[in-house]
Amino acid sequence: MLILYYKPTCPFCQKVLGEAEEMGVSFDLRDISSDETNAEALIEAGGKRQVPFLVDTDRNVSLYESDDIVAYLREQYSKAGDGAPQVCDSCQ
Repeated sequence: MLILYYKPTCPFCQKVLGEAEEMGVSFDLRDISSDETNAEALIEAGGKRQVPFLVDTDRNVSLYESDDIVAYLREQYSKAGDGAPQVCDSCQ
């Protein structure tokens, strides 16, 4: 399961969400701005109140930093999966 702690107004979170949508990756989204329980769980899981924060429970991986999260998702969950660069339909 992929859990993403985020804030809807955070541009770095929006970057991760947009890239994940293009890859067909979905998350269990945990909004820390509207639920203090989510914020507390984020601090417990990662040690700080920073978003985006990804938890991949299947692979026991946790990541901060939007670029690192996007790179991880591309490596582990991209539909291309073979390391080939992804090209959108209109660019082919």
